[in-house]
Amino acid sequence: MARSSPPQLLPGGSFGPWLIVLLGLVSAIGPVATDMYLPAFPEVEHDLAGGPGSAQFTLAAWFFGLAIGQFSQGPLSDRFGRRAPLIIGLAVFALASAGCAIVQDYHLFCLCRFVSAVGGSASAVIPRAIVRDVATGKKGARIMSQLTLVFGVMPVLAPSLGSIVLKFGNWRWIFWVGTVYALAAIVGVLLTLPDTLSAERRIAFSPVRIASRYILILKEPVFLSNALLATFSTFVMFAYLGSAPVLFEQVLHFSAGQFGVFFGVNAAAFILGTQINGRLVHRFAMPLLLEVALLWALVIGVLFVILALTGIAGEHHPILTCGLITCITGALGFIGPNATVMSFYHHGQHAGSASAMLGTMQFSIGSLSSVLVGLLPGGSAIPTAIGMMTGILGMAIADLMRRRAPAIGSEDD
Repeated sequence: MARSSPPQLLPGGSFGPWLIVLLGLVSAIGPVATDMYLPAFPEVEHDLAGGPGSAQFTLAAWFFGLAIGQFSQGPLSDRFGRRAPLIIGLAVFALASAGCAIVQDYHLFCLCRFVSAVGGSASAVIPRAIVRDVATGKKGARIMSQLTLVFGVMPVLAPSLGSIVLKFGNWRWIFWVGTVYALAAIVGVLLTLPDTLSAERRIAFSPVRIASRYILILKEPVFLSNALLATFSTFVMFAYLGSAPVLFEQVLHFSAGQFGVFFGVNAAAFILGTQINGRLVHRFAMPLLLEVALLWALVIGVLFVILALTGIAGEHHPILTCGLITCITGALGFIGPNATVMSFYHHGQHAGSASAMLGTMQFSIGSLSSVLVGLLPGGSAIPTAIGMMTGILGMAIADLMRRRAPAIGSEDD
């Protein structure tokens, strides 16, 4: 019997539409697992008897697992290729998610969340490395924008999906959904995704080399500046997501339906930004598109803070408040894809490690936005405005660093 040939890229080393969708859905596993069970926090605390606020610690266990896991997933994918570590990571995530659905003890639940994050971190690191394997420059930005189209909508819709699941079952069903999601992703990878890292390009695995590689990546100015841009873009989004339940339900008094509608509108703005960016990279340099979007976010962010502090943005003007948030979110659709592609410019030989470092920075620094928002007094739009503005200022500082870094050229390779 003839052996079936492995999945292939399109001529020219690019992806077809299905592979873009697959990578986007795989990348979305982390955000979906982060946000989908947010509506179930009260039930989780009650059933596992962890006490008030204990659900927040389960989220902290998840973030900690992502940060730890991404450090290992990058070097593993640089050593063993992209497919095998991705499949193993998804399998670990599926098993640990099933554990979350079964366990009765709060501490065991936290452990399962941590393990699922370690496995799920592969879905955050490896798809970005695959894009870098295939293309850099404008071509890479175009693929990254297409990837973000699928990836971007999932974390925004995940809380609504979690609410739908809760209408038909209890909070444990959410983790069974995550298990099935991961298993479906494994089947898709096995059947259709090629390994984009050839054997001759793989790097030996050793702790000393891994440490030196991460130090080398962090010391490289182009990576550090652009990675910080992408990281603080994530900070802005996390600040919005972390403050959204209080802002929309307690301050703006949105119903569950209105809340879901705005989440959809905001997701549409983000997606529209990524797709416009994917088309404009054919005509304009990526740094120019990034800087225009950053200036736009900075202007709207300052306006948002002023209007929130004066009480104009908030309870009495919900449409204005939503419009300001949406304008900032739309700008992130230009900043994230371009900064991600430019950060990998000099790291094609170890794109997995570079992607791991970027992901660790995004989740470790980005998760601090929840701490900042939680420390600010509630009852108004001020925490959301200040949280988002803090991330925008971080992006502005990172952009100044990027300007001082060596030019990366503008070729479409």
